[in-house]
Amino acid sequence: MKHMRLRDFPTFIRTTDPKDIMLNFVIREIERTYKASALIINTFDAFEQEVLNGMITSELTQLPLPPIYTVGPLQLLLNQVPQTGLESIGSNLWKDEPKCLEWLNSKEPNSVVYVNFGSITVMTPEQMIEFAWGLANSKQPFLWIIRPDLVSGDSATIPPEFVTETRERGLLASWCPQGQVLNHTSIGGFLTHCGWNSTLESVCGGVPMICWPFFAEQQTNCRYACTDWGIGIEIDNNVKRNEVESVVRELMEGDKGKEMKLKVMEWKMKAEEATSPGGSSYVNLDNLVNQVLLTSFKE
Repeated sequence: MKHMRLRDFPTFIRTTDPKDIMLNFVIREIERTYKASALIINTFDAFEQEVLNGMITSELTQLPLPPIYTVGPLQLLLNQVPQTGLESIGSNLWKDEPKCLEWLNSKEPNSVVYVNFGSITVMTPEQMIEFAWGLANSKQPFLWIIRPDLVSGDSATIPPEFVTETRERGLLASWCPQGQVLNHTSIGGFLTHCGWNSTLESVCGGVPMICWPFFAEQQTNCRYACTDWGIGIEIDNNVKRNEVESVVRELMEGDKGKEMKLKVMEWKMKAEEATSPGGSSYVNLDNLVNQVLLTSFKE
């Protein structure tokens, strides 16, 4: 992984304390990796080819890694599964609000900023106020998902002046079917915490991102989105409304936003190729079943 800064590493290992609980947990899990029958990764070869090659040929490890199967983006493979009656089963921690899709149907193509910081990220009341007025001042239509526990130690409260200011162009909801939202034609940009699922879903939807990483691997995802893949703009952790306003406008109206849109559409096409019959992820999933799962079952 080239040109990495300390701030780009996962927060769980960014420590100098040898007794740190999360650091030692990660070390133990990595040691267990060498005993596995296979490594299954929700990515596709073209997206992370350099790192995948490094995992296979690394001279830093004394033991070879188990076979690596890249089988992502999983949602694109899932889309190829015939209807089974299991569609109602999901992994959301919150209940979707269907009105989100109805509202998006009334908007112009590529006109709406989708804002969702995931199911775990929290922020301070001050940060929430800065995001709110940054979105308001950008004058862009937006769909903002605000979980009840989004604000740390407090309920998520939006200023009534903000609601009045954005009534005609904004929608606030507690949760939504994110995959469907990111594939909706009206979505033009995604303000996100850069979790891996959200990153892949954004690529599959062909939607460029504004990245505000919170913890875990999100900083690493942000760095790659903004630097290697060319599909993201990072926003400072100490969020200010002026920066939110300018970055949102750049994403939705500026030249950089147009470049990012073209780039993310290229990655979307490559992801679809990888998960189509004969593609790398499609073949890897088939090989995983036959070479690992069925072999282990017979043994």
